[in-house]
Amino acid sequence: MAQLQSQHLLTLSIDLRPIVDMGPTPAGARRIVPVAGGEFRGERLRGRVLAEAGADLLLTRADGSFQQDVRLLLRTSDEAVVLMTYRGVRHSTPEVNARIARGEPVAKSDYYLRIAPFFETGAPGYAWLNLIVAVGTGERRPNGVVYEVFEIL
Repeated sequence: MAQLQSQHLLTLSIDLRPIVDMGPTPAGARRIVPVAGGEFRGERLRGRVLAEAGADLLLTRADGSFQQDVRLLLRTSDEAVVLMTYRGVRHSTPEVNARIARGEPVAKSDYYLRIAPFFETGAPGYAWLNLIVAVGTGERRPNGVVYEVFEIL
């Protein structure tokens, strides 16, 4: 079986607002992380993350890992609007999780953060985004997150 091939799609930097802690729910400990803005840049698209319609519905699972459920609204440099949704997983040791929660810088090699984004747009120039599968690796920062996103070929 052949290995998957990919090409870099974009670097996505997301600024985050303070976390809203919902506490324990039937699904697990739920926190909402509102998006404050950000930017994205790649060879075929670039622009900004709109703050009006973004959040991560973060779930702490029984095994201590975090499950992401994210919606972002992107506006390209030529004013097209793209909905980006992704699910993801972050896991590490309890000590690293505590450092991230305190807003301390933590090397991305100390934890696992992966996402599977999908895109939706009605803009003809970006219709190709509707047809791709992508994956990404992330780095949590004190007030945000940065992802390197790759299109699977």
